Amino acid sequence: MNWNDYEAAWKRQPVPAGAGADLDGLRDTFEAKRRRLATTLKIRDYLESAAGVLVAVVFAWTGWHFGRDGWPIWLAVLLMLGLSAVFLRERLRVHRLRLGPEATVLAKVEADLAELRHQRRLLLNVGSWYLLPCAAAIGLFGFATIRKGLRELPPDFLPRLLEHPWLIAAVAGYFLVVLPLLFWGVWAMNRRVVRRNVEPRIAELEKLRRELRAVD
Repeated sequence: MNWNDYEAAWKRQPVPAGAGADLDGLRDTFEAKRRRLATTLKIRDYLESAAGVLVAVVFAWTGWHFGRDGWPIWLAVLLMLGLSAVFLRERLRVHRLRLGPEATVLAKVEADLAELRHQRRLLLNVGSWYLLPCAAAIGLFGFATIRKGLRELPPDFLPRLLEHPWLIAAVAGYFLVVLPLLFWGVWAMNRRVVRRNVEPRIAELEKLRRELRAVD
């Protein structure tokens, strides 16, 4: 999975000014920003769902070649397909809630506010619905690979491996240091996106909504 997609998607959006934004500027740029956000999220969802399917195919190919020893990998396949389903469900949700051309500006503002709050929940909870399944899938794949390798390796492999402690250290460092840092980086990145992009934009739209309601 491309764990940078979340940050890249939001970086395509101009950094919002927040509650101090100028009302005239908010009105003038609302439609363009609305379309840009919708397009960005659509691209993100389709790319992530395709990435999940691709990883699942690679896992499935490996599990098939492992035979009976590959049964943990099929659980990893299900996890990856489940992640893809989450992003496809997002597309179905957006399609179901899509406003018609007759919608008022106020209705569009309220719809964008609801969408941004939904995205904020997704980003803040990325650890439970995204990172945890990814970590579990990697763990299952690694477990099956190591178990099969230990069964098929020559008897003198482990003694020979101990002669190369740098290799053991590299493998241990990858699983104990590199991967945890990557997962932490994704978690922190999503919280930064919420703080710098999503919450200020929510503040902007709340200000615009108050102005529109006052006019009505």
